[in-house]
Amino acid sequence: MADGFASVAERAAFIAGLPKAELHLHIEGSLEPELMFELARRNAIPIPFASVEEVRAAYAFSNLQDFLDIYYQGMSVLVTEQDFHDLTAAYLARAHADNVRHVEIFFDPQGHTQRGVAFDTVIAGITRALSEARERHGLTSKLILCFLRHLSEAEAEATLDAALPWLDRIDGVGLDSSEVGHPPSKFERVFARARGLGLKLVAHAGEEGPPAYVVEALDLLKVDRIDHGNRSLEDPALVRRLADAGLCLTVCPLSNLKLCVVDDIAAHPLRTMLDAGLAATVNSDDPSYFGGYVNANYQAVADALDLSRAELVTLARNSFTGSFLEDGERDRHLAAIDAYA
Repeated sequence: MADGFASVAERAAFIAGLPKAELHLHIEGSLEPELMFELARRNAIPIPFASVEEVRAAYAFSNLQDFLDIYYQGMSVLVTEQDFHDLTAAYLARAHADNVRHVEIFFDPQGHTQRGVAFDTVIAGITRALSEARERHGLTSKLILCFLRHLSEAEAEATLDAALPWLDRIDGVGLDSSEVGHPPSKFERVFARARGLGLKLVAHAGEEGPPAYVVEALDLLKVDRIDHGNRSLEDPALVRRLADAGLCLTVCPLSNLKLCVVDDIAAHPLRTMLDAGLAATVNSDDPSYFGGYVNANYQAVADALDLSRAELVTLARNSFTGSFLEDGERDRHLAAIDAYA
């Protein structure tokens, strides 16, 4: 095995103890089937599944749209502030168990406001759980509001309007949902407005969409990091640009496998990214749907690619250097990684 690991178990133990941040997590995508059933009963909402096993059996996706169809169906059980609190608290407990020290989570308000759930209800529940996790575990967080790219820019503008009273608790905006046919350029004006409000900017690009979408995210949206970015590797000039800029890519190995972005985890491009000097990170994306939280993603790609101790440390360091933490907080986490390694 690479770099002195005597066994898979030894590498797993190293990953488990490694301090890390998670930068690509959709809170709605952490809705486990058990909680889905509990909330459906609590809110008297019918769902088209008879059991937890039936839900998990439905998680057989061949592409991003297959996943999104069931993702939006699942979130229908989220109605009250307590629902959003419980969803977020459950994820944060799992993150803490994986020795995640800092999270930057996405939420999709349009997926809720379109169902008649108030923006304030959503964010109040999420932020209450984030505050509790900081007090209980020292787990810090940033909150990123995502626009659904299959909807219009005008609808994104209206969502940003609704967010204005909460800007003291929102750290950035992002762009997610169906990528193909919805290029970043569609949202250039609302991203410029968000930048003017002092918010950080991220965007999903280069997952199913072409490298040109990554270029648009850089040039038109002026993002601070790229979510996914796998297809950037098809454009050598873009790879050099990303590497020279040190721009973080929030890579999601098990998501890529489940959505057939890669056919086999052994063919995942993570090591290629590292070898090219890209600031890649490991994240779980939508863990309840894709089969694993952050340590499971580290473990899967580490085993498949035989990642070394040094490569695992680089990935963990990248997760903090690519975060939106202040320099002092970032340096404290990097020192903890160095002490551990």
